[in-house]
Amino acid sequence: MNKSLNMGTLIGLIGAIVMILGSILLSGNSLMAFVDIPSLALVLMGSYFALMMAFSLTDSLGVFAAIGLTFQQPVFDSGSIIQKMIAFSEKARREGLLALEDELEDLDDEFVKKGLRLVVDGTDATIIRDLMELELSQMQSRHSFKIKLINMWATLVPGLGMLGTVMGLVGMLRNLDDKASIGPNMALALITTFYGSLFSNVFFIPWANKLGVFDNDEAGMKEMIIEGVLSIQSGDNTRILAMKLLAYLNPIARAAIEKEVIKD
Repeated sequence: MNKSLNMGTLIGLIGAIVMILGSILLSGNSLMAFVDIPSLALVLMGSYFALMMAFSLTDSLGVFAAIGLTFQQPVFDSGSIIQKMIAFSEKARREGLLALEDELEDLDDEFVKKGLRLVVDGTDATIIRDLMELELSQMQSRHSFKIKLINMWATLVPGLGMLGTVMGLVGMLRNLDDKASIGPNMALALITTFYGSLFSNVFFIPWANKLGVFDNDEAGMKEMIIEGVLSIQSGDNTRILAMKLLAYLNPIARAAIEKEVIKD
């Protein structure tokens, strides 16, 4: 699996920020009216320290690496994997499963390599499925934990924003005699709610969802590989194997390679 810059995350992030800043300016407000360092520190740092209470220190520090993953697009060369699977199937049917051993070292995908190694070693199909599905489930468990970290931060920041607003309102109500300060103090009190909503809905929730999309894509690819490995072991006809693997692709990706792998 290779990775490239995820343009959707980058464009979405820039676009959302531009729209928010543009809306502020077009409504006649000053950008500086929405800048308050103590409020920003309360929302971001306060929620992050709360995250440390919910998770271990190591896990809390790992949330930044998890966020960084949203900017890296996993690239799965499904067409190449399917073609290799079909080539392995044809060779195994002609020369036997042991003939695949020489091909394993040239494989880039470790998951495919592990599965075919088990096949060459004569491992029972049930055990192969159990081992490969165990690796898949553990991968998804790790991904799920990263998503949970970001979602927890997304849950905490609005609460800290509301807390900051309440703190500001308390200070304002204690000085009602100074009527000239009520408006500015009210605006300042609401800024923390603005920050909480901003970071939760524009940053953290979309980032967590993006990781969920990546996890779903990678899990689907690994499920396809498991099906292919077991099909090779059972000696399925290459047409049947191709149809099984193509079923895992979306219609556009399937149409792009279907004619190459299914020959009349």
